[in-house]
Amino acid sequence: MNIIIVGDGKVGAALAAQLSSEGHDVTIIDSNLQVLSESAEALDVMAVAGNGASMATLREAHVEKADLLIAATSRDELNLLTCLTAKKLGCGHTIARIRNPEYSDQLVAMREELGLSLTVNPEQSAAYEAYQLLQFPSVLKRESFAKGRVEIVAVPVGEGSRLAGIPLHKLYEIARVKVLVCAVDRAGDIHIPGGSFRLQTGDTLFVTAALQDLAQLVRNLGLVEHKVKNLLIIGGSRIAFYLTQRCLDSGIHVQIIERDHARCVRLAETFPKATVIEADGSRQEVLDAQGLPYFDAVITLTGMDEENVVLSMFAQHVGVSKVITKINRVEYSELFRKVGLGSIISPKALCCSNIVRYVRAMSTASGSAEVLALHTIVDGKVEALEFQAKPATRHCGQPLKDIPLKGGVLISCITHLGNTVIPKGDDCFYPGDTVVVVTTGDRAITELDAIFAD
Repeated sequence: MNIIIVGDGKVGAALAAQLSSEGHDVTIIDSNLQVLSESAEALDVMAVAGNGASMATLREAHVEKADLLIAATSRDELNLLTCLTAKKLGCGHTIARIRNPEYSDQLVAMREELGLSLTVNPEQSAAYEAYQLLQFPSVLKRESFAKGRVEIVAVPVGEGSRLAGIPLHKLYEIARVKVLVCAVDRAGDIHIPGGSFRLQTGDTLFVTAALQDLAQLVRNLGLVEHKVKNLLIIGGSRIAFYLTQRCLDSGIHVQIIERDHARCVRLAETFPKATVIEADGSRQEVLDAQGLPYFDAVITLTGMDEENVVLSMFAQHVGVSKVITKINRVEYSELFRKVGLGSIISPKALCCSNIVRYVRAMSTASGSAEVLALHTIVDGKVEALEFQAKPATRHCGQPLKDIPLKGGVLISCITHLGNTVIPKGDDCFYPGDTVVVVTTGDRAITELDAIFAD
């Protein structure tokens, strides 16, 4: 497909790299000549200098021939104007990154007038992921599929874990619920394991389980599970606004430390039930004064990755049981996990995943949305995709044990007539079912038929 990306910032550059690697013809528009030149040299993309909302610039990029335009600048209004102009000039689909929560109602009411195919809000997505992690503090990561009925969760195999040393075919004896290990991260090496795979201390398991079984799974694995009642947020960012509302609604007390006076006032006015402290949350004396070790969970949401990492490490050092760190430079996330940083959320990565899912849905041969959901796990090394089987999909009605799959591919969940199962070899899928597939991230799968080896 021909894709135009307006904005060569963190999100724009990450999207350009991902979409270009998947074989799309990508053109980047940006007014910063230096970053544009760097992207053109590093990636197999075209570059056009100028204002992405300008008709002249869009025509220079041949927007009328583009299948998709993605507006990912730092300004919401510019993104909206860019999409509106691109649609007027004949672009097929448009996606806008919109971060201001005050525009939510307009986007719903005026989607057709604005010509938008999709809007993405990185901060809102990050807040939702953080909130999900707070519900089960002992897991490192959660991804939802099948309309929230199935989860893929990251579970650590720590010192003294009951999982250490056992082969996967004996996992049920410990878990006592139906689960499927779809990937194992062992010191940065990724395995799509079989039943004979033996777990080791230090592994991180990515486990598929039904939502109603998740609490029992955590208990049976011997993971310590403390309900989060008091949350400390360091940094009053947009993510903090979205997250605070969710937490207060669920009965979690929220305390926010923010150094900017105007933002503190806004937070206090918006959330009268929260405690807002105007102070520098990066200073140890401030954290000591607020009683850092006594919080059930801490989330670091400052604007600097380095500051978030240091603050999270300090929170772990003083004994906080659940620590979540926001980072944007995901290329270092594997290093952060090796030093025991725990749960990491990345607004940029979440934004890119949402857009790539939409692009892959556009790429299906029939043009309909066969990719229902896409999540990258294990630092992008593994993808979990949810597909809808069609009447023409091969191997419908055949037992999974008789279906030849490509290497590094695993079917981890099937939903049939509203009932979701973690499949065994005798299970089948049928037209209309949704199927969750886990595969290594070095391939771009856009349809269910692409996983079969025949």
